[in-house]
Amino acid sequence: MPVDPPRAGEDAPEELEWRRVHAATPAIRSWKAFVGILAIIGWQLTDNVSDLRDFVVGGGWRWILLGIFAVVLVAAIYSYLAWRFTRYAVGESAVHLHTGIVFRQQRQARLDRLQSVDVVRPLLARLAGLSQLTLEVAGATGSNVELAYLRDEDAVALRAELLAKAAGVRPRAGATPAAVGEGGQVEGAPGEEPIPAGSPGADAAAGAAAYAAMRSTPARPVHEEAPERTVIELPLGRLAGSIALSGTTLFFLVLAGVLIVLPIVALSGGFGRDALREMGGIGGLLFLLPALLGLASFVWTQFSTGYGFRAAISPDGIRLSRGLLETRAQTIAPGRVQALEIVQPLLWRKPGWYKVRMNVAGYGDPADVAGTQTTLLPVGDLDQALLACWLVLPDLGTDDAVGALTNALHGTGPDGGFTIISRRARPIAPFTYRREGFLVTARALVLRLGRVTRRVQIVPHERTQSLGIEQGPLARALRVASFTVHSVTGPVRPGVANLDLAVAARLMDEQSARARAARAQDRTERWMDPEA
Repeated sequence: MPVDPPRAGEDAPEELEWRRVHAATPAIRSWKAFVGILAIIGWQLTDNVSDLRDFVVGGGWRWILLGIFAVVLVAAIYSYLAWRFTRYAVGESAVHLHTGIVFRQQRQARLDRLQSVDVVRPLLARLAGLSQLTLEVAGATGSNVELAYLRDEDAVALRAELLAKAAGVRPRAGATPAAVGEGGQVEGAPGEEPIPAGSPGADAAAGAAAYAAMRSTPARPVHEEAPERTVIELPLGRLAGSIALSGTTLFFLVLAGVLIVLPIVALSGGFGRDALREMGGIGGLLFLLPALLGLASFVWTQFSTGYGFRAAISPDGIRLSRGLLETRAQTIAPGRVQALEIVQPLLWRKPGWYKVRMNVAGYGDPADVAGTQTTLLPVGDLDQALLACWLVLPDLGTDDAVGALTNALHGTGPDGGFTIISRRARPIAPFTYRREGFLVTARALVLRLGRVTRRVQIVPHERTQSLGIEQGPLARALRVASFTVHSVTGPVRPGVANLDLAVAARLMDEQSARARAARAQDRTERWMDPEA
């Protein structure tokens, strides 16, 4: 609801319309405090079952209830005051957010630096019909702006408005918006014919046509959400299979097998009976219970964050949605992905599965252990992995992009135009010296890495932050060097080791020139502005 503008002296434009987040926000934040205090108390009391029994019998539960009530009351009062002092406004070039009770904080999210807009719906907020809008901007960790909480329809409308302003939308009379047709066709892309579903290269070409559709200026109001078409959906069975075939799951299953076999061997009269009795019997093995809890936590996190994954294309950018209890809908603006990585672990080779990760400025949160924000495709077949790459980089800069990436994933040696690492590095890289290398195309640098876990890293030339060459004592003796492409914080760390020193130096000089030229021609800051 509208509120009075800031007092005189506050650094904010007078023409801005200041608003508050939803009035139910204090209640939701207080509920979080309640759940947190219960978790802390439960963890402390269940550490010793006998002490817990004595505490409950002695009437200590009354003090627990009183303490919970006091904490929740304080949290509720603080949340209400924080809500009263929190307000936001949307300008033509930035989103302004004022927070703080004692220490006031004023933040601005510049729309020309906008990387993505996420609509996050935690479980309790979903039940109340509310959403959190997170604006990721290019900057250091913690530079994002969060508006929590808004009504679902208000959050979606605000997301559409922000993305439209960031894209430079200029509604024109009589213009026809680029649209994605039915039956697996992408229509309305300038200079592109509709691509029949199921034809060779349809998925890859659809990605390229979709990008062209993104850049066309839609004739729609700024507040209207852009149309979309789903291009990738993750089946539940494949998600479960990928979790079961992960290295972490395999490690925990081996550990669980040891936990089961050890007591059986000890109780059967073997040499381990005395040792088991010294440990306190079967109950003494409970100290390994955290390992099993860790497995359960890993499986749940991977399943809940990958559940219902869907990737769609729209003029606003790439839309990713996922989540079981807490849902997240990401909209990544075109040209904001700094680097890509296709990964195929050893256990995924037989089913032919791949994972695609990405670096996006503002998404380098260390707390995101599951990589929810930086996963472009949790698991998919080869066609889906290539399509995910095409959504980000529709033009790889080579005549046979599918062949180049397929060779990068499965090939060895110099085939396909790859420059492999130096033969002098064979003593320190006996299994990968013919596998690892790089390929330079007109649009990107492609790095081929790993033999057990295959990895392919793609860095668009215009997204190169800086370059580096590193040498250790052994590398100097072998006259080889490691070539590194510095990117924003994220799971992808582009680089290839053990290149011939002369090759690495030449690549650094040439790549610097390519990056400068590509940045001079980059027009993705306002991707729907016809004058951009």
